[in-house]
Amino acid sequence: MYIIPAIDILNKRVVRLREGDYEQVTEYDVTLEEMIEKYKSHGTDFIHIIDLNGAKNDFSNQQYLFDVIRKTDMKVQYGGGIRSIEKVKELIDAGVHRVIVGTQAITNPSFLPELSKEVCGKDKCSDQVIVAIDVLDEVIKYSGWMESSPIKLMDYVDRCLQLGFFRFLCTDINKDGKLAGAGIDLYQKLLDHSPFIKLIASGGISSMKDIEDLSKIKVESVVVGKAIYEGRINIDEIKNWNLKSLISI
Repeated sequence: MYIIPAIDILNKRVVRLREGDYEQVTEYDVTLEEMIEKYKSHGTDFIHIIDLNGAKNDFSNQQYLFDVIRKTDMKVQYGGGIRSIEKVKELIDAGVHRVIVGTQAITNPSFLPELSKEVCGKDKCSDQVIVAIDVLDEVIKYSGWMESSPIKLMDYVDRCLQLGFFRFLCTDINKDGKLAGAGIDLYQKLLDHSPFIKLIASGGISSMKDIEDLSKIKVESVVVGKAIYEGRINIDEIKNWNLKSLISI
């Protein structure tokens, strides 16, 4: 299992939200460029960037983020406000390693079928595209977690699998931004339902103990944000864990 550091951007600032609430935001006195360089200098080659403005259909951050991404040789997992097939193509062409799709995949029934056909094909969808599933008490949320979907969680997973999408980023909203531990029960339910999916866990990670607990249930990787900024997990611990993970593959 691999640890992927998260960088959330709101109004071009590095931030973290609590439970996805834009009114409960913590800003950090560091730039996106500085965070990327810090991770790179400590041997991390994979980062997770979310445009929180984009998640609310405000695209004022996008050009800034694209410019930063183009300048780095790190592998970037990118999400927030991706509403079209053309935008997915643009991001892949710009060098984004994995594109995260969420709201559009839920609200537009034709989006994922078109994406599977036009962009990746069934053999590559899990490598280039990640389907975000943001969950609050097993209800799927979207549009920056402000709206609820009537689609049942496992039904949605099955639909994605049928289209060739196997990698999912699942955020347990109940846990997110609280440093209260990972949503082990939610991730276990998903893996029990579909043991072969590539699951990326997100939300609530507070310590290396949480990382160890997630590794036991065989999630593919875990996104960690606030625990790093708050000093609960340091970059050397991430580096050492990831090195051991690579060696064990």
